[in-house]
Amino acid sequence: MDIRRITPDYAVSPQIAPEDVPEIAAQGFRTIICNRPDVEVPVELSADVLRIAAEAAGLNFVENPVTHPTMTPNRIAAQSDAMASGPTLAYCASGTRSSILWSLAQAGRMPTDEILSATGRAGYDLSALRQRLDLARG
Repeated sequence: MDIRRITPDYAVSPQIAPEDVPEIAAQGFRTIICNRPDVEVPVELSADVLRIAAEAAGLNFVENPVTHPTMTPNRIAAQSDAMASGPTLAYCASGTRSSILWSLAQAGRMPTDEILSATGRAGYDLSALRQRLDLARG
């Protein structure tokens, strides 16, 4: 498991497995967000399987699967809503989509440079999003 903190209350990870959930809970996360569509994973890593593991560990589980073409304002808002429930770990294939969703949710709330710096420290170069983030600032 490769958890990368973007903020004290939001981290991303590549694909997790059910056996990772107790450690995720032990690290203080309260919510897990699945940003990976089930068509990308084997059944043993499906959102339903991870939901069962998360709920058994006392964690909230939110399914918000996205691909780059389906990263809509509604999906961004759903991510933002899920993040509001406390320390959150979001996962996808590599953590990139989860980082992008966080960034777009922060656009207009945080300066673009701070958003890109936070994701960069976590190992995600999202500089290609700069124009979109700047436009959201108005």
